[in-house]
Amino acid sequence: MALPLKQLIIIGDSSVYGWGDTEGGGWSERLRKSWMNYKNYPIIYSLGIRGDGLEKVAKRWHQEWECRGELRRKTPDALLLSIGLNDTAKIGRQDGRPQLSPEAFRFGMERLLREIKSKTKVLVMGLTPVNEKKMPFADCLWYSNLACATYERQIEESCLELDIPFLPIFQAMANEPYLESMIENDGIHLTPEGHEWLYTRVDNWKSLKKWI
Repeated sequence: MALPLKQLIIIGDSSVYGWGDTEGGGWSERLRKSWMNYKNYPIIYSLGIRGDGLEKVAKRWHQEWECRGELRRKTPDALLLSIGLNDTAKIGRQDGRPQLSPEAFRFGMERLLREIKSKTKVLVMGLTPVNEKKMPFADCLWYSNLACATYERQIEESCLELDIPFLPIFQAMANEPYLESMIENDGIHLTPEGHEWLYTRVDNWKSLKKWI
């Protein structure tokens, strides 16, 4: 009898949802379709909600994860977390307060990661850059690459502290010569090219391959 397939939950914000990718549906959807071509590869449930930050994901992750076990008394085998960009945004003006301060973000991230790790395997991704020339987003939110780098460092340090696999994103994407073509005109969401870049990086991630 065939063994049940592993299940991977991908949870996060509009990047996980795939916003901006009118061609492939987003990097996580591209990953799901790719994995379907391989026998016995894990099943992916992609659970992205636009605008979600750390606090909202912390409230919903357990219920989302627990109810997608498919088989009786079985829960998914791993969770891939991709959040943080929305927490960096400064409200109202360029020097306004962020949604979450770096210190509060670090505290909340470590708490969330401990909770997830106590239940299942967890892997974590870094943040994508933004196009600062397009700010403010929605006429009220200011994103910056300095903040993206700072908050990604908080994520990485939390993962190191808890021995959790982490995939850095920010610097590698920021160094791309055609970065602006990877970011939508709104300044924060990825284009199809950006999602393709991110999909390739995730698909080649050694920690993810090892888990598969």
